[in-house]
Amino acid sequence: MSVLAQQLLLGLLIGGLYGLAAAGLSLVFGVLKVLNVAHGELIMLGGYGTFWLVTLLGLDPFASLALVLPLALAGGLALYWALFGFVVRADEETRVKNSLLIGFGLALALHALAVRLWTADERAVVTPYGGAVLGVGGLSIPLVRLLSLALAFALIAALHLLLRHWRWGKAIRATAEDWQAALLAGIDVRRAYLLAFAIGTGLAGAAGTLVSIGYSISPSIGLEWTLKALIVVVLAGLGSMLGTFVSGLFLGVAEAVSAAAFGGPYREVAGLVIFVLVLVLRPRGLFGR
Repeated sequence: MSVLAQQLLLGLLIGGLYGLAAAGLSLVFGVLKVLNVAHGELIMLGGYGTFWLVTLLGLDPFASLALVLPLALAGGLALYWALFGFVVRADEETRVKNSLLIGFGLALALHALAVRLWTADERAVVTPYGGAVLGVGGLSIPLVRLLSLALAFALIAALHLLLRHWRWGKAIRATAEDWQAALLAGIDVRRAYLLAFAIGTGLAGAAGTLVSIGYSISPSIGLEWTLKALIVVVLAGLGSMLGTFVSGLFLGVAEAVSAAAFGGPYREVAGLVIFVLVLVLRPRGLFGR
C-alpha cells in the first residue's frame, strides 16, 4: 500500500505538468479552432530556454520562468503573425485541416533546428536542492516536483482569473463561444485570436520550464508532450481551464496506477485507453461546455 501511495503521489505531481501543458493547447483550439500539433515543440523550446539561462547566466531555474514566459509570449505573437494568422481567415472546418499541415511542418522544422543547435543529447537542469525530499506520513515528496506543481496550479488559476475578469479575457471567451456574435458586439476578433494564441504559447513555454527542472529535455520530447496535451484536452473538453488542470492530474494518477498494476512499460497504455473511452462515451469531455 505504501508503494501504491507513493506512485499515486508521483502521478499527481507529473499530472500538474500535464494540465499546464494542455491548457495552452486547449485555449488555442477552443478560441481559434486551430489545432497546433507543434505545441510539444514549443514546450521543448521553453525547456531549452530555462536550461541555457541556468547554464550561462546562473539563474535559479524557477526564477528563469520570469524571462521564459514573456519570451514565449513574444514567440507566440510572431508565430501568429507569420503562420497562423492566415489560417483563421478560413471557415472553421478548413482551419483545422490547414492548421494540422502548418503544425506538422512547424514541428519538424523546430525539431530539426533544435538538433542542429543543441544536438540530440538529453540535458537536465541541475540545482543545489534537486535532491531535496520532504517526508510526510511515510511518503517521500521531491521538493522540486512539489514546487513545480504549485507553480503550475498558480499559472492555471491566474489564467482562469484573467479570462473571467480581464476585459480582453472576456472578449476571448465571447469569441470562443461565437465569433460572429462577438464581431457584431464590437469585439476585435482578430486581436482576441492573437492574444489567445500568445497566451497559449506562453503557457507552453512555462510548462517547458517546469519540465526541464524535474525531467530531462531533448529535441525528441515534443511529440510525447503533444500527445499528452491532446489526451488531456479530450478528457477535459473545452470551456474550463481548471477542468483541464484537474484532467491532467487524473491522467497522471491513471498512469501511476497502470504502472503499479501492470508494470512500467504499460504506463502509456492508460492514457490511450482513457482517450478512446472518453471519445466514445462522452465526446464533449468531462468538463466540456
